[in-house]
Amino acid sequence: MKYILMMNATKANWDAYAKWSKQDLQRNVAFMRAFSKELKDSGVFVATEGLGWPNEAKIVRAGKDGEPITDGVFAESKEFLAGYWIIDVESTEQAYKIAARASAAPGLGGTPGSMPIEVRQVLSSFADLGL
Repeated sequence: MKYILMMNATKANWDAYAKWSKQDLQRNVAFMRAFSKELKDSGVFVATEGLGWPNEAKIVRAGKDGEPITDGVFAESKEFLAGYWIIDVESTEQAYKIAARASAAPGLGGTPGSMPIEVRQVLSSFADLGL
C-alpha cells in the first residue's frame, strides 16, 4: 500500500525555521537526506519533495469562464504543506513508524523535533475505494 507522509506547518513555524543557525539547518538537511536514502535502501521509497516558501503559495479556483482566480498569501494561522514522502509499505502501522522517525528530525541545537506528519493512503484507483 502506498502512503503519503506530509510535513505540515504554520507560516510562523516556517518563519522560525528560516531563522535557524546554519549548523541547525545543515543538521536537519543531513537528517532528511539520510532518512530518504534509508527509505530508498529499504525498498519502500517512491518519491519525496520539499516545497517552496509559503509566501509563494496560492489557492487557485476556476472563475465563471474558467479563468484562474487566486487566493493567498496564507494568513499566519493557516497550515500549509512543507514537503512530503510517498512510500510503499505492507501496513498502516509501518507507515506510522516511518512518519514518527521523520517527525523526530533534529531541531534547534540538534534536539529531536516533533513535527506533525500527516499520513494518508494514496489511492491508485477506484478499486482502492472498494468501487
